[in-house]
Amino acid sequence: MVAAEPDSTPGITQNFVDTLAERAQAAEQLRRLPEQTLADAVASGFLEYLVPKRFGGREEKFPTILDPIRRMAHGCVSSAWTLGFYTLHNWLLALFPEQAQVEAYGSGPFLCPAPLAPTGRGIPADGGITLSGRWSWATGVMGGNWIMVGALCGPDDGLYPALALLPATDITIDDVWHTEGMRATGSNDVVIRGAHVGDHRLVRSIDINSGSAPGATVHDATTYRWPLVPALALAASMPALGAAERATDIYADRLEGRILLYEGGARQQDKPLAQAHLGHARVRLRALRGLLDDTVAEIESLLDAGAPVQVPVRAQARLAAAYIVRESRTIIADLLHASGASVHFTDHPMQRLKRDVDVLSGHVVFDYDTTRELAGVTALGLKAPRTALL
Repeated sequence: MVAAEPDSTPGITQNFVDTLAERAQAAEQLRRLPEQTLADAVASGFLEYLVPKRFGGREEKFPTILDPIRRMAHGCVSSAWTLGFYTLHNWLLALFPEQAQVEAYGSGPFLCPAPLAPTGRGIPADGGITLSGRWSWATGVMGGNWIMVGALCGPDDGLYPALALLPATDITIDDVWHTEGMRATGSNDVVIRGAHVGDHRLVRSIDINSGSAPGATVHDATTYRWPLVPALALAASMPALGAAERATDIYADRLEGRILLYEGGARQQDKPLAQAHLGHARVRLRALRGLLDDTVAEIESLLDAGAPVQVPVRAQARLAAAYIVRESRTIIADLLHASGASVHFTDHPMQRLKRDVDVLSGHVVFDYDTTRELAGVTALGLKAPRTALL
């Protein structure tokens, strides 16, 4: 039996992770996080890890959220993904102008989906914009009280991509989230029709991507100078890594008790190939954790030195996250293949891990071909496309 991982971060306890596991099947059927899970997450304080101290948060270093997200995925990948994004978006709010932070942090727990693709249009109007559009992949929208969306703003001859912050009362939810995995994220579409967004609730994407958003001057901590794409990619890769770790533990547990009746009653744990599968999975996980640590350390060292995180570093960080997801997905698939037919029952956690990671790997930030190309282009000193997610 594999021993439970000890609690390493206040807030997200082993009991919290175990409870997520107990609720995983019900959450999948509900197609959103249970209300009690949201309440427990708020009570844990995890959502406030990256909230500035002046607004009652902990103002931790950005990488502090990565380990709890990874560990929550041992219980439920969908829950880890959703709660991780809620926490990430609490950080994202700190990059907006100060007035927006006062309004949103001051209204209570900030539960905010953030479909960032600029599929909306913001037309200049009365000290802000009039915003309309439709956005997909709004993770956590079923429990949200605010929303951030990407939009093309400004006049037709001077468009710029930006993020807009609105209360959830300004949106309509379109229930389209009928998927094979990540069902509990409730990532439905949202529609906005002619909502007014003041200038103080807008922040330009170029400033967020470079780590020079308004909040970087409001708060002194290096936490708020992390560029968006590495922050998003690394945080979003943690549920996949946690899922691969959990799949490895489940596989190891099965080896101890699985009897191969059609092989003379042999125990699977005595078969060299079964042992090799386990050894291979564990060394691959060690390599992924090493890649993560190295990537985070490089960015943190630059920020601590007061240096900008240049595009080539951001591209390598995105590639590292994409590789973590790709390799985690392969580890799970390999172990599933080696585990026998019974793991394919719909109530078995192994197949849920696979389905969830299969779906989350489709996130645009993990597009492995594009990400490898961008890392190579920028490493050679060549220009990436202007619209590249870097």
